Amino acid sequence: MPSYQAPLRDMRFVTDEMFDYPRHYAALPCGDDASPDVVNAILEEGARFARDVLLPLNQSGDEEGCLLEGGEVKAPQGFKEAYQQYVEGGWPSLAADPEQGGQGLPPSLAMMLSEMICGTNLAWGMYPGLSHGAADALRHHGTDEQKEAYLTKLVEGVWTGTMCLTEPHCGTDLGLIKTRAVPHDKSAYAITGTKIFISAGDHNLAENIVHLVLAKLPDAPEGSKGISLFVVPKFLPDAEGNPGDRNGVTCGSLEHKMGIHGNATCVMNFDGAIGYLVGAPNKGLACMFTMMNAARLGVGIQGLGLIEASFQNSLSYARDRLQMRALSGAQAPDKAADPIIVHPDVRRMLLTQKAFAEGGRMLVLYTAQMLDIVEYGQPGEEKEHAETLLGLLTPIVKAFLTEVGFECTNEGVQIFGGHGFIKEWGMEQLVRDARITRLYEGTTGIQALDLLGRKVLMSQGETLKAFTKEIHKFCKTEADNAALKEFVEPLAKLNAEWGELTMGVGMKAMQDREEVGAASVDYLMYSGYVTLAYLFARAAKQSLVSIDGDDKAFYAAKLNTARFYYQRLLPRTKAHAQMIQAGAGSLMAISSDDFGLGFEI
Repeated sequence: MPSYQAPLRDMRFVTDEMFDYPRHYAALPCGDDASPDVVNAILEEGARFARDVLLPLNQSGDEEGCLLEGGEVKAPQGFKEAYQQYVEGGWPSLAADPEQGGQGLPPSLAMMLSEMICGTNLAWGMYPGLSHGAADALRHHGTDEQKEAYLTKLVEGVWTGTMCLTEPHCGTDLGLIKTRAVPHDKSAYAITGTKIFISAGDHNLAENIVHLVLAKLPDAPEGSKGISLFVVPKFLPDAEGNPGDRNGVTCGSLEHKMGIHGNATCVMNFDGAIGYLVGAPNKGLACMFTMMNAARLGVGIQGLGLIEASFQNSLSYARDRLQMRALSGAQAPDKAADPIIVHPDVRRMLLTQKAFAEGGRMLVLYTAQMLDIVEYGQPGEEKEHAETLLGLLTPIVKAFLTEVGFECTNEGVQIFGGHGFIKEWGMEQLVRDARITRLYEGTTGIQALDLLGRKVLMSQGETLKAFTKEIHKFCKTEADNAALKEFVEPLAKLNAEWGELTMGVGMKAMQDREEVGAASVDYLMYSGYVTLAYLFARAAKQSLVSIDGDDKAFYAAKLNTARFYYQRLLPRTKAHAQMIQAGAGSLMAISSDDFGLGFEI
């Protein structure tokens, strides 16, 4: 069975030393109770729960999977008991509003816990994880009655939530949905339709499930302008607010999937199910984005958790596995062969995992600060700036970390060699689980269009400038710091190039809108690499300040990882830049009919 230890030392480096989270929390209205002692106690206990409760269920849950029996779904053995411990520990309410029964702690603290959960049992973590998007939508758009009936239960964790968005024929194009909502009485609607790929759509972990369902009213406009959002419980609440009569919503089947077998991915049938409108009619798209943005950050954290898990197990194996001698001569002459960690190519793969784990953690926790300020900061310039950066970074967190997450879990299999291909070691499960993260809550291509088309070009580049100005200011401040020259000079050049590439795509797009789609994925990956370069430069600066203290080995390793990132991973930006500039010509030159020349379809 794979092992896992929460990377608390690295988390504390990022939060306490790089981003000064104690000061950040002290400035938030919700941060009064987030003292360093409280935060440390929460992280320590979260680490214990993830390691001792969730990790032992990861492989068994993958092998057993979920079972649909008599119209009800059963999660793998042990999942329900683990969820009960999770609820009893108060974890679902950690960052929720006290008015709904939450503890009122900053969202960033819950995101740190989420990394540990994703690193130990991604499939289990999706059951409570899906509730966050549903709760956010109800918190921002629900009526007082809906909040009292559903939100408090979601916060407590006794009920879980889902997002029922897509359908068999429409994928991401939700304007094509066919699910209909017909007025039932003065406050309710009858919802009829079929939704697919619904994670945690049905299970036996909680006493009720709150579905947030996209549907169209009878007089709805065509396309996405006609989408409305409805809350549809599995069991209708009775007069006391407890689960009452069964609603007309059932799991029609379980999807047979490549990974995340321990989570129930359901086809959900709504047969005149009673639902209640959330927000205004035909304004479900705005409500949906509230759900989706929370989910996108959550999926990015899934990528990070899987990178860390793969790295830890790869490192342990590489230290123990004996194979060949080092090219420079025996490093363990008392043994039959040297441990494979001495070989440069194994070190390349390990350092790739390490760099993306540490860089990804910096990215998530930097973004988490922005989320804290957006949610709880006082109105003003700081909050507006945080909202701008959060919008820019959310698609990067989601797509970049899941792309490199899949790369890193594959490297884990490679480090294990043939043993990585065998189930008992658990490395191939990480690959299978990681693969879905590039797809759900919006594929990499969709995130890339959101970043380049919606966030950057539609703002005339102002959204990007809010971030590149910060990078420019850092580079200017550190320009005379000789110890940081190896980081600052290439970062400054890339930061300038980022703006130039953006302008180039924008100019081409004025003549041909296909240029946006042609450049978008490479643009997103380029953006991710430059963003991590900025964060590694900041990490290097902090490490140089602290390296003469008691934990010299930690800071020396951080500096070396930053150098590896700059020398071996950051050069990938050159290829992405060249592909961005290549334009849409070769992509669009071949007609759809001519794609299959040479074989019959």
